[in-house]
Amino acid sequence: MNPHEQFREEVKANIEGLQQDKALQTESLGWVGTTAKHKYTYNFSWMGRPIIQFPQDMVAMQEIIWNLRPDVIVETGIAHGGSLVFYASILELIGHGEVLGVDIDIRQHNREAIEAHPMFKRISMIQGSSIDTAIVDQVRDRVQGKKVLVVLDSNHTHEHVLEELRLYAPLVSVDSYCVVMDTVVEDMPEDAFPDRPWGKGDNPKTAVWAYLEENSDFEIDQAIHSKLLITVAPDGYLRRVR
Repeated sequence: MNPHEQFREEVKANIEGLQQDKALQTESLGWVGTTAKHKYTYNFSWMGRPIIQFPQDMVAMQEIIWNLRPDVIVETGIAHGGSLVFYASILELIGHGEVLGVDIDIRQHNREAIEAHPMFKRISMIQGSSIDTAIVDQVRDRVQGKKVLVVLDSNHTHEHVLEELRLYAPLVSVDSYCVVMDTVVEDMPEDAFPDRPWGKGDNPKTAVWAYLEENSDFEIDQAIHSKLLITVAPDGYLRRVR
């Protein structure tokens, strides 16, 4: 075994250990819940645009993008555009690929900032509901025959995310991922989202569980959320296996 293989085996063993450490997982989840009260994820930006994610998840996405080298990354939910810029910048480093963002309301100040960004050369956007048939048709036409990675990060209700999974997961290439963000909502306190239509029992994680009951093409990549510990997407990294 060469040194590179030896290191990879050591990392694999580390992750397996973390996967078995239920106490540490509980502590990590408690940390997530406590920092959420302070809007911790709002603290970070990428190349000047707010990203509203944990840095750990962005590192995981970088690893996936580097290994996969997708032709297209489709993301539902744009907000300030930080994640679009992040994905585009990794693709720029690789020298290949484009990002397609979909949002029901691309606010003008965000659109202008994204369009003025140096990474916009690898970004395009579609305004409309991610579950509108006409919008999905546009996305499908753009990605046909390409290696596709999908990220779902828009409306976080069970009904909406389950429909997104049914519409967008089939676009994902074998061995690529459909990443469902904010599955951690299921693990948060009952009163964590008083002003939102989602919460415990009605959120992206419950949608993932329901989708996996009806579709055997995907499986949860347990190693990713096990190694991250701090993540918005436990059970949300879905790898297409067939």
